[in-house]
Amino acid sequence: MRVFITGASGWIGSALTAELIAAGHEVTGLARSEASAEKITSAGGTAVRGDMQDHDLIVAEAMEADAVAHLAFTLDFAEFDATVDNEVELIGKIGTALEGTGKAVIAASGTPILFGQVATEEDVLDPAGPAGPRARTASAVLALSAKGIRSALVRMPRSVHGRGDRNGLIAALVGLDRQLGTAAYVGDGQNRWPAVHISDAARLVFLALESAPAGSVLHAVGEEGVPMRQVADVIAARTGLPAAAVDPEQLGVFGALLGGDQPASAVTTRQLLSWEPSGPTLIEDLEAGYYTD
Repeated sequence: MRVFITGASGWIGSALTAELIAAGHEVTGLARSEASAEKITSAGGTAVRGDMQDHDLIVAEAMEADAVAHLAFTLDFAEFDATVDNEVELIGKIGTALEGTGKAVIAASGTPILFGQVATEEDVLDPAGPAGPRARTASAVLALSAKGIRSALVRMPRSVHGRGDRNGLIAALVGLDRQLGTAAYVGDGQNRWPAVHISDAARLVFLALESAPAGSVLHAVGEEGVPMRQVADVIAARTGLPAAAVDPEQLGVFGALLGGDQPASAVTTRQLLSWEPSGPTLIEDLEAGYYTD
């Protein structure tokens, strides 16, 4: 199988590329820079230089491939709406080009934030929520299933953790803690984040490319909810910072995200694709020093 991946040199994309190549598949990855291209080729894939604005290039690669994994997204709050607008437009063009082919188009998204309620695969993203605009991306991807395309969403939890993670939310939290001089949590810290190890997340995208039914919504959730006080305590132990509750307003845009109770489950996903997470837990990765050493 030949798979075209946007974001192939990124955190999840790199793990997926390794997974696919180890299984004997061919990978072509979109690369924005020479460094990204080198990372893809070093892993055994083929790099194609371009970015998410290069619609004609991406559509052409999608047509050449047997399956597409869309994992690229730039988290820039200043340009968030424009980034989503471009993404939705691109997905529409891919849908037109691949209509009736039955090819897989798998895209990453995020688990819904329901604040205190366990989110399931049946729950939809709230357009008014913290990542609301990406609900339009999710709808655009799932709509491809009506065009004879085997489209599916793999919704990622707040933490996709592992050794080498430098840009995820846990890495951002540790950086923020160092700035504040406090291993921060909000309230009593019993609010939860869902989490998954990078190896398990990549494995689920791999399985989705192989066999996810058209229109599927999948949850890459290994742990339903890790209490953020527990996360803060481990960060404190590793860094020497005191663990303490903070006013969420001190944390800017991170405040609501850190303070929200947002567990999620993956019961349906596990049953549908026989996916069984087996990687280390978030706390185990924190205790190993991957985020603090």
